[in-house]
Amino acid sequence: MTKDWKITCFKPDRPGVFYKENHVRFAADLGGSKDCGILFYDKNGESCKIPFSDAGTNGTLAGIEVELPEDEEIKYNYYKEQGVFTDPYAPKVKGLEIWGGAKGELRETTGCISLKKFDWEGDENPCIPYEDSIIYGLNVRSFTMHKSAGVKHGGTFEGVTEKIPYLKSLGITAVELMPCYEYEECMIPTKQIPAYAKKQSDLSESEAAAVAEMAEKTRLNCWGFQKGFYFAPKASYSACGDGVISFKTMVKKLHQSGIEVLMHFYFPPEVRALQVLDVLKFWVGEYHVDGFRISGVNIPYRILTEEPVLAYTKLRFGYLPEAETSLEEGRPARNLAVDNQGFLADMRRYLKGDEGLINQVLSLHRHNPKEYGTINYLTDYNSFSLYDMVSYECKHNEANGEENRDGSDMNYSWNCGIEGDSRKKSIQALRIRQMKNALVLLFLSQGTPYIFAGDELANTRFGNNNPYCQDNEIGWVKWKETKVSKEVTEYTKYLISLRWANKILHMEKEFKIMDAKRCGMPDISYHGVEAWRPDLGHMSRMIGIMLCGAYAGAEESFYIGYNMHWEAHEMALPKLPKDMIWTKISDTAWEKGGQPENVADQNLMITVDSRSVVIYRTQKIEIPEKKRNGKAMCQKV
Repeated sequence: MTKDWKITCFKPDRPGVFYKENHVRFAADLGGSKDCGILFYDKNGESCKIPFSDAGTNGTLAGIEVELPEDEEIKYNYYKEQGVFTDPYAPKVKGLEIWGGAKGELRETTGCISLKKFDWEGDENPCIPYEDSIIYGLNVRSFTMHKSAGVKHGGTFEGVTEKIPYLKSLGITAVELMPCYEYEECMIPTKQIPAYAKKQSDLSESEAAAVAEMAEKTRLNCWGFQKGFYFAPKASYSACGDGVISFKTMVKKLHQSGIEVLMHFYFPPEVRALQVLDVLKFWVGEYHVDGFRISGVNIPYRILTEEPVLAYTKLRFGYLPEAETSLEEGRPARNLAVDNQGFLADMRRYLKGDEGLINQVLSLHRHNPKEYGTINYLTDYNSFSLYDMVSYECKHNEANGEENRDGSDMNYSWNCGIEGDSRKKSIQALRIRQMKNALVLLFLSQGTPYIFAGDELANTRFGNNNPYCQDNEIGWVKWKETKVSKEVTEYTKYLISLRWANKILHMEKEFKIMDAKRCGMPDISYHGVEAWRPDLGHMSRMIGIMLCGAYAGAEESFYIGYNMHWEAHEMALPKLPKDMIWTKISDTAWEKGGQPENVADQNLMITVDSRSVVIYRTQKIEIPEKKRNGKAMCQKV
């Protein structure tokens, strides 16, 4: 197989696989072993051993350069003494192409390389600022696996591509993909597998029987938060049989639709800081990825935030230790983002009517630091879905096989009176209202909203707040349209379009709560039963927020009235210039088909129904000449 290959050695300065025309360089850290090298496999699985030489070593790194035939895939592994292992830097991995594989069996893997070219057709990254972004989180498999998804290639990168028209209609600007790098999803209990066993043939008859016995209990890790082959797309997510082509095609088509592609990576403690950096730089260069959500242990914050290659790449963290990062002014782009700590817990508590939260709600609502973006979310992959948040008070994770001990016990949810599904119209109406309230809190807060796939469809996970191993109806997105799902979807689209159309709803910097432009009103102000006098007391559950459009260069201003009390309350709208009136454009208490209403009351008093949110927008009116010098008043249109 290798007799016609030109093989030379080189001294590498870092591990990995590097291409130059039809030459490939393999560099590996094998700990300075004298008996190590590469195994190349032919089509029959027979291997050819190429040892590393002293002439190609640099410290504990060893390198070989091979001239390979064009358009031909080559499978390989590394060997070190008696052990054989797959290259953690392999750009493609063979052996895991079938999702779930043969349960109970150890699957053999090999690295794979190819010199095939991909036509990016002049692809360019959209580069959307955080303040203009709306992030849609999804799991590639569960997003389109359900039969109601209506796609040809369910559970794949191609399936995501087929849903681009839907994503565009929704109004999102970025998809954030849960781990879709290569990993073994079959969770075979490791205590049943001898440490030396790398493949099924290594097991004795009794050991093989023990593993087979556990096959029925083998679960599938649908989320992928484990160490994997970080440089290779997940092959079982490819409909065409080539994860590289499928992923690149998906990215290209999403970019053509103006949608960014973000990836979620999990790094356990054993992954070195420089490997983390290599991984992210690789996906930016090779796959045109726009950004990353990074979780795990020992994250090298400073290394990542100071890397020039990632200067324009979105980097999202759960938290950002300022002592370890560069947040000084003069950064080329505002590319860092941090989860808005407390948003999920405090907004959920406020939504269900808990007391003592008004000050936290206002702080979370306007939080928008100039140094980095802030990500707001009320749901995620590891929490109750939006529908379950208003339908369950306790987690129901029994199906995970861990006796309901996994998943968070702190859900801050309220079931609206009945645990689980209910056919009572009053319960259904209240749940729809609560979901709409939650969506207003999310999309009309400053910062960047993040919504998880299926929430806009009122999807249920049947009370499971940790469906990591549920490759079924529990974990999949259900696309069947119902009365509830249709109403929630339409309202989600409405709020996103409202946010998009009005800059004051998604500003670049945090409001100062003062009239810095001397236009007669602060950029943001708070109101209660009386205008300009909010009730911030411990028992208060209502607040009016006015956003002055002049601070976004617009004529329209907004007033959002939140009342999470179980009783209706009167609230006062701020007085406007004589040629302006307030128009109610949304009320979560409206029955489907509610219409805009103009305020006619000269005292500007409004009634906000129990557990509801109203949105008002200013509107210019024509003032008759004889009244121009008279008393200002609101007119009914």
